[in-house]
Amino acid sequence: MQASNLKSMAVPLLVVAALGALAPTLSPYLTDLVLKVMILAIFALSLELVVGMTGLVSLGHAAFYGIGAYVTVLGSGDSGGSIAVLLPLAMLGAAGYALFVGALGLRTKGVYFIMVTLAFAQMAYFVFHDTSLGGGSDGIYLYVRPSVGPIDLENRLTLFYVALAGLAGTYGLLALIRRSRFGAALAGIRVNEQRMRATGFPTYGYKLAAFVIAGALAGLAGFLVASRDGVVNPEMLSWHVSGDVLLMIILGGLGHLRGAVIGAVAFTLLKELFSTHALVGPLADHWQLSLGITIIVFVALLPKGLIGLMERLSPKGNA
Repeated sequence: MQASNLKSMAVPLLVVAALGALAPTLSPYLTDLVLKVMILAIFALSLELVVGMTGLVSLGHAAFYGIGAYVTVLGSGDSGGSIAVLLPLAMLGAAGYALFVGALGLRTKGVYFIMVTLAFAQMAYFVFHDTSLGGGSDGIYLYVRPSVGPIDLENRLTLFYVALAGLAGTYGLLALIRRSRFGAALAGIRVNEQRMRATGFPTYGYKLAAFVIAGALAGLAGFLVASRDGVVNPEMLSWHVSGDVLLMIILGGLGHLRGAVIGAVAFTLLKELFSTHALVGPLADHWQLSLGITIIVFVALLPKGLIGLMERLSPKGNA
């Protein structure tokens, strides 16, 4: 690996090492908060592959997240299941639906693609909401969390380390994709798809592959959130969850892997801040309004997101 590549990975590696070392010392509240952030960061990174790296704006990404979670719970049954079985199933289930949506949706462009992804996500939402397949509007419970050998996700610290490994693996995979020929093709499609087609690149296939990989990674986040919460419901697939994750990558800075992670951290902490009565008093009853105004201010003042602010402070920084 080149020196520049090692340098760009130094900060993420240090963060992973620090989290791994500090995990046993964190309070239950902080453990749960960091766990939530890591899962959302995986979810945000999966969408970054579609939006930031390929230039496809999707408003239905929550469908893959929710399907991954539902597959985990449905596959567990009443007696639980193995991580070695449930994790691949969750990712394959989400990837399978992404393949279906992408195969049809990627034949459209621009706002039509946005509407198609939204429509397919709402379709998946109503399948779980209006049928008994997933417990209807109430959702279903995960009675026994997945395990394999000594790795038992009933243990919060074990789940923390599994999520940390998932985040590190997702970040590393996308960093490799960015530096590969496949990643270069995706960057070319983002900038000028027509020119890429003219030079002989099968852009449809590249976009579909990126969409399916992103769906699988969202399924990984769904597996982890189901293991964390012990319950899933149709709201996980709703359009506002897709909107939240889109806001995360915009807030952090489109086109940067670190931006997706920073956006997930910022969004979660802002939501936590504005919904806590002890910190903001009566304003906590209207946290959505406070959060919305704050994000508008951030986007207006920092058009390149929070990663843009970091680059101003450190011009050589690069995600």
